[in-house]
Amino acid sequence: MSTVILDTITGKSTATTITIGSTPVVSASANSMTIRGEGSNQTSIQQGLAKAWVEAKTVTSHAIQGSLNVSSLTDGGTGAFDAVTYTSAMANDDYAVATSCGLESNDDGFLRRYVQTTSATGGRVRTHNGNLNDANLNSFVIHGDLA
Repeated sequence: MSTVILDTITGKSTATTITIGSTPVVSASANSMTIRGEGSNQTSIQQGLAKAWVEAKTVTSHAIQGSLNVSSLTDGGTGAFDAVTYTSAMANDDYAVATSCGLESNDDGFLRRYVQTTSATGGRVRTHNGNLNDANLNSFVIHGDLA
């Protein structure tokens, strides 16, 4: 078996595609790179990556447990994050937020979480089960374009 170790690959022409055998694997253009996905479909690497995520506990420690591109959470009282603040801003407020929440015991009922507002620099989130209610386990994942 051979091993190739290098720092830079430079094409012999202006081609922007990396091909293995006869299969184009990666294509690049200005600020965009795609990788071959299922079948012959191309998947955008930039669009497929999470731009921010955070896992936080609010009932016991009010602390971020782990995060990417989230600088702070502002507790807005029971059931409210008044600000999830991004370290690097999004391009605009048109992005997707996936969120989940839960309590540490199984008998605390059903909680519903919704995103109240979004902006390029953060958002507001509410949690309730009829009334605003704190959830101890909080997760957010943000997909979209960074500024």
